[in-house]
Amino acid sequence: MKNLGNLMKQAKEMQKKMAEMQKALESHEITGEAGAGMVAVTLNGKGDMRGLKIDPKLMDPDEVEMLEDLLKAAHADARTKVEAYTQEQMKEMTGGIDLPPGMQMPF
Repeated sequence: MKNLGNLMKQAKEMQKKMAEMQKALESHEITGEAGAGMVAVTLNGKGDMRGLKIDPKLMDPDEVEMLEDLLKAAHADARTKVEAYTQEQMKEMTGGIDLPPGMQMPF
C-alpha cells in the first residue's frame, strides 16, 4: 500500500511538471527562416504562429510561387526547431529518458 502512495505522489508531481512545461512552451518563441532570412516564421513552443516577416523585395506579383515556397520552407524550419526544443524539454523533465518513436507529448 505504501508503494501505491508513492506512485500516486509521483504521478501528481509529473502532472504538475507537465502543466508547467506546457505553459512555458506556450510563451517560448522559435523562428524558422528560408531564402537566407528573406522569410521568417515565428512559432511558439506549441506550434502556434506568432509572427511572420517577409522581405519587401519578395513582393513581386510574378514571383508569388517562390514566395509561397519560401513561406512553407520557413514554417517547416520553425516546426522542426519547435519539435527539437519540445523533445529536449521533455527529456529534461523525464530525467534523460527518450520517448519511444512516435510518442508525443499530450497536447
